[in-house]
Amino acid sequence: MARKNKVRIAAMADIHVRHTDQGLWKAHFEMLSTQADVLLICGDLTDTGRADEARVLADELEACSIPVIGVLGNHDCESGIQDEVIDILNKEQVHILDGESVIIHDIGFAGVKGFGGGFGQHMLPMWGEQMNKDYIQVSVNEAMRLDRALVRLESKSSGLKKIVLLHYSPIPETVKGEPEQIFPFLGSSHLAEPLEHRQVTAVFHGHAHLGTLEGATAGGIPVYNVSQALLLKEGFSPPFYLFETEP
Repeated sequence: MARKNKVRIAAMADIHVRHTDQGLWKAHFEMLSTQADVLLICGDLTDTGRADEARVLADELEACSIPVIGVLGNHDCESGIQDEVIDILNKEQVHILDGESVIIHDIGFAGVKGFGGGFGQHMLPMWGEQMNKDYIQVSVNEAMRLDRALVRLESKSSGLKKIVLLHYSPIPETVKGEPEQIFPFLGSSHLAEPLEHRQVTAVFHGHAHLGTLEGATAGGIPVYNVSQALLLKEGFSPPFYLFETEP
């Protein structure tokens, strides 16, 4: 049997596009389109979640000739108009996933922003003040939304490979390098549960600019922190991580 062609997935995060960034990204996206088949942007697409920033990014992404898949980050929610940001960015070739999934090149992609809460035995419990319960409930809800997106992919094809996009980390290993005091704000082990249960192929996230490039869930699923600042620190120029997989 002939070997299937590999799909090249470029992943990046935390690009923080500002309203003054017109023309700064077009050459980057044109070049990237020659080296990958799909581009993932794992949150903090904009700097403050403003509509004018989203429009600049939408214009810049027109230079990208490959499909683009993204999720929101915390910065994209800062102005409280994240639904408008999604509407501006969603186009024929651009898919901003917020609890949804999409199949491209016979690979399933599912994404949510995720949220904080901490990891393992240090994960914040859902007790005490209502505001603390509400905080953890957001993380639980994001994990449930991710699980539903993965279920929808499985319903379309039981053998489909699944790639997950997050902004917040599902494991502590890829946020190491950041101060331990802020780990609860960088991700949550709740996000790892659907990854293990649905046996995804790989996970990409951002948010932890001073974190660690590679890690894995307890079950061995590879997790990559593709924050732009981290990739630059690790010597990736231009700052994107290239992952290859067969459909």
